[in-house]
Amino acid sequence: MNDHTNVAAWQLDQNSAAAYEEFLVGRIFRRWAQRLVTYSNAAPDERVLDAGCGTGIVARIVASHVAPGGSVVGVDLNEGMIAEARRQETANEVTWRVGDLERLPFEDGSFELVLIEQVLQFIPNRDRALAEARRVLAPGGRVVLALLRDLEFNRSYEVLAGVLDRHAGSTVGDMMRSPFAGPGAEDILEELNTAGFRELGMKHDVLDVRYPSPAEYLRQEAASSPLAGPLGELDNSTLEALIVDLDNSLTPFTDDAGVVFPMETYFVRGYR
Repeated sequence: MNDHTNVAAWQLDQNSAAAYEEFLVGRIFRRWAQRLVTYSNAAPDERVLDAGCGTGIVARIVASHVAPGGSVVGVDLNEGMIAEARRQETANEVTWRVGDLERLPFEDGSFELVLIEQVLQFIPNRDRALAEARRVLAPGGRVVLALLRDLEFNRSYEVLAGVLDRHAGSTVGDMMRSPFAGPGAEDILEELNTAGFRELGMKHDVLDVRYPSPAEYLRQEAASSPLAGPLGELDNSTLEALIVDLDNSLTPFTDDAGVVFPMETYFVRGYR
């Protein structure tokens, strides 16, 4: 992701933020957030920043790990996401802020731990975002991030993107590819090293993801993302053809209960 057009394309309105929380967090990102927090070794009394927090699942999970003496702040550029995060988090354990990862609104050394889940692939200037993450860390603090592996390791999404190409156009197909188009593990390790982080580590992770049908897979992905706009403009016959094509194309992932597939990400850690 190299320009602000791509970032804008994946900014969700408030209704999409609620769908994101219900569908993608509920089905996928809650489990990864739990594993990310475990990998981070979050400890009591630590000050934690969830950078690019979305609807706040990482912040909500890590809050219990740093209690009673720690603190958690969630920051995101999208006001709709922050509004949904506030709606979801009723215990008042997290402070929510609207802010840009390239210009974090915090003093130097404000945190012991910065967590970044599935957002760096959408940042126009990752070098700047990583420099900011390091700036707000106290000496000895650490950044821990998650990034989706590319489509070679997430084949069901490659299939879905191809179906979207055929029926809705390549621009729509590329929307589906965008979350998987970030840096590979070796690239992000190099970028962290360039930013001044040390003691780097990396771990691959795999989830099994299940939907009751290909049509429901499409519906939930669309409701949770900017795909809703262009897919909503398709006429009924085109949409029906798209769903039939998706159903046929996902045959290798289909069983009696619907569709199931592996989804792969990786976690990376570095110390200030």
